[in-house]
Amino acid sequence: MQRVTLTVAAALFMLLLDGTILNTSLPAMAQALQVPPLTLSAAVTVYLLTGAAVLPLASWLGERIGLRRLFVVAIAVFTGASLLCGLAQDATQLVLARALQGVGAGLMMPTGRTLAMRGARKEDLIGITALLTWPALFAPVLGPPLGGFITTYASWRWNFLLNLPVGAAAVVLIQRWVPVDARESPLPLDVRGAAGAAAGLILLLGGLEWTAHVVGESGARVPALATIAACVAMLAWTVRHLRRAEHPVVSLAPLAHRTFRVATATGGTYTSMCIQATPFLLPLAFQLALGRSAVDAGALLLPYFLGNLGTKSVTTPILLRLGFRRVLVAAGACNAAAIAAFALVGPHTPWLPLVALLVFAGCVRSMLMTAVNTLMFADVPPQERAAASGLATVSMQVAGALGVAAGAIVLALSQAAHGHAHLGLEDFHAAFAAMGLFCALATVSFWRLPHDAGAEMTRATAAR
Repeated sequence: MQRVTLTVAAALFMLLLDGTILNTSLPAMAQALQVPPLTLSAAVTVYLLTGAAVLPLASWLGERIGLRRLFVVAIAVFTGASLLCGLAQDATQLVLARALQGVGAGLMMPTGRTLAMRGARKEDLIGITALLTWPALFAPVLGPPLGGFITTYASWRWNFLLNLPVGAAAVVLIQRWVPVDARESPLPLDVRGAAGAAAGLILLLGGLEWTAHVVGESGARVPALATIAACVAMLAWTVRHLRRAEHPVVSLAPLAHRTFRVATATGGTYTSMCIQATPFLLPLAFQLALGRSAVDAGALLLPYFLGNLGTKSVTTPILLRLGFRRVLVAAGACNAAAIAAFALVGPHTPWLPLVALLVFAGCVRSMLMTAVNTLMFADVPPQERAAASGLATVSMQVAGALGVAAGAIVLALSQAAHGHAHLGLEDFHAAFAAMGLFCALATVSFWRLPHDAGAEMTRATAAR
């Protein structure tokens, strides 16, 4: 079981490394492609958008062709799309290639999680979740400085081309170590549910991205807001359909468990928004507002992600000692304060306090992310884990895209309010304050959890 988990974690490392490298390179990419930096936020959101759109199909495809085969196909799609990203000649080509890359990523994440958790005992779940969280902590440590170095001394295109050998190695490892799973007779595909979910998510994230780019154009705001309204109607219809369908493309049954609901639909949404938006905003702020180079921005992000990595070894003991509710409330409050504190950073901020803030923000981010990801499966029975894995990944993917889109919208609103031609430091201050508020809302949701939330999982782990 551990060997399979490590193999899946290695494949997911490539996926997560790609996102952290891209954030550092966005200003240089925008300059090379001759577009404003905020325009390339679409390259981030479209990746998350298409990933979320195909997520509901992952479970059905896994049953039809087998989980291992689907995982290999997803890696191949992601790797091929990375080549197209590296060869893109304009922003449109890049966004389209990122959309295809998102399809591969959207199939990789839930399939990998299901492969690792398939047949696991409840007392093994914390250990498996911890191993699967390592790529999310280690890849960001390597990504920003590597992306800054490559962008400054080679070309931003190599950030994508690096995925080619990594993807090929991942396929070999999976074929060697992950056992072949027996195919099951798939249930009928819920076409209406799949189409409704995909259309609703595309309308939602597309409408938000559209809004971010037309903030200063009063005539264009109406169709953008109408798109968001259409998405609300479509998602409402889809949820109603999924509750009534005999074989829904995404089962909503795990939402009956309060811990899962809080970790995904409420507190988890706000958490994923601020966790995804902060690494997007920080390198932009360092380069566009503080005048740092891509190399310097990547180096400044190193303490942030080292804090992530350093906290990982103590997360499980702390969870076992204090319980989920206390850890979530404390980490959520500290994370909200740390993100909001970036609104106080300026060109004259001393180096030592800035590094200390980055390390602290990384530490509490790691604690919060691990606790939320583990709480998701605290009360989910084994027969619902596949559905819970898919639903949780959809939730995190959509929330992450919402965070990036919300950050871009706040930046655009602040820029328009100040009447600046280019983004300034005060615009990033407003965005960090908004992200801190989202994390504070997550903390309120965690505060409402019962004191013994997830106690069965922590007792079973402690008894081993």
